[in-house]
Amino acid sequence: MKLTKLFLGAATAALCVSAVQAQEMTIVSWGGAYSKSQLRAYHEPYMAKNAGVSIINDESAAEAVAKLRAMAEAGNTTWDVVDVVASDAIRLCDEGLAMEIDPETQLAPAPDGTSAADDFGDLMVSECFIPQIVYSTTFGYRSDVAEWGGKEPDDICDVFDLEAFPGKRSLEKRPINNVEWALLCDGVAPDDVYSVLETPEGVDRALAKLGTIRDSVIWWSAGAETPQRLADGEIVMGSTYNGRLFSVIEEQKQPVKMLWDWQVFDLDGWIIPAGLSDERKARALDYIYFATDTQRLADQAKYISYGPARASSAPLVGKHADLGIDMAPHMPTDPDNAKNTLLYNYEFWADYRDDIDAKFQAWLAK
Repeated sequence: MKLTKLFLGAATAALCVSAVQAQEMTIVSWGGAYSKSQLRAYHEPYMAKNAGVSIINDESAAEAVAKLRAMAEAGNTTWDVVDVVASDAIRLCDEGLAMEIDPETQLAPAPDGTSAADDFGDLMVSECFIPQIVYSTTFGYRSDVAEWGGKEPDDICDVFDLEAFPGKRSLEKRPINNVEWALLCDGVAPDDVYSVLETPEGVDRALAKLGTIRDSVIWWSAGAETPQRLADGEIVMGSTYNGRLFSVIEEQKQPVKMLWDWQVFDLDGWIIPAGLSDERKARALDYIYFATDTQRLADQAKYISYGPARASSAPLVGKHADLGIDMAPHMPTDPDNAKNTLLYNYEFWADYRDDIDAKFQAWLAK
């Protein structure tokens, strides 16, 4: 009898622990203004609708691939939903580290009944990837640099011109975007950039161009670093995500402007890690269904200048929730901002990322 009671008590406790875990969700994203926009557009409304659910924010998205690999190897995946760029989603899907999603049954249709698959269209670049935003990586610069003599950069290659625009730059501590810009400013035609990068000589050429400004570069790992460095005057120009620059320009009112020339368009969205328990998987799917519906994606654009990935969301984008300004001119897709753009080649980076990363990091370590 005592053994029976002990067994039943342990079983009940295990079920309670499982229930509690199912009510807690660890959602991984990029931090800064971007995570704040998700908190307001997705997390807070979801928790208000689902009493007892607690969302834990983790800002480790830049390390998502490596960390998910390690978790899978250890048999202990602690993340429930992860925000990743499209190329990382393709890699995670190919490696079996992200679960496949059926957009017809597991994602919300548009208000007019259009299926999610048709509403997202070509942006669904992987069976495991649920698109969220179209964003760009571009440059911000201080508009009050005395040494520039009243000039302001208007060309991506001004980043490499230390004579006309002296001062510290901030670049991301990875090859993506940096090597594309380097080749563009070394005379490679835009249509040839990725074919050149397919060769070891092409990567060496890009690194050599980056080497011309290396001593003036402060490297960043988190998207919030460049806006803070610009605001502090630690750098005169730097790359980051356009939404982060919007925040420092329009919300913080810092003397910073955007350099849209050859901004790099990319996709960002959600994956659900493979191997979750049934309870955690159900909760993650429920969250994804909610957070990627038409209204929710439009709502995020009230807080940050990223274009929603669903076609049905675009007409719902209006003014900033707090500033009251029209958000359309601040979107990377606005015609005035998109005169020269580079489309991020996620298939190329899914294939070549590890090799070029290794070469880039070795170059940094020299």
